[in-house]
Amino acid sequence: MWSITPEGLNRTFLFRNFGEAFAFMTRVAEIAETQQHHPDWRNVWNRVEITLCTHDQGNSITARDHQLAAAIDEVYEAYKA
Repeated sequence: MWSITPEGLNRTFLFRNFGEAFAFMTRVAEIAETQQHHPDWRNVWNRVEITLCTHDQGNSITARDHQLAAAIDEVYEAYKA
């Protein structure tokens, strides 16, 4: 579940291992490039922390962030199966 914080939309994703986390990040990076909207993120072993905000709109949360969040959620669903 995404949470709204002063930094933007935030969510932490957990995986079985580093390889899964990295593969997830690679897929998200491809989507972000397509949307030309890039996350702020951090990876430590099996955990990926993502923050989304629209920098050119004063670091606010916009429809672009919600759109990317929905796409990220779809990618993550494949790892939960």
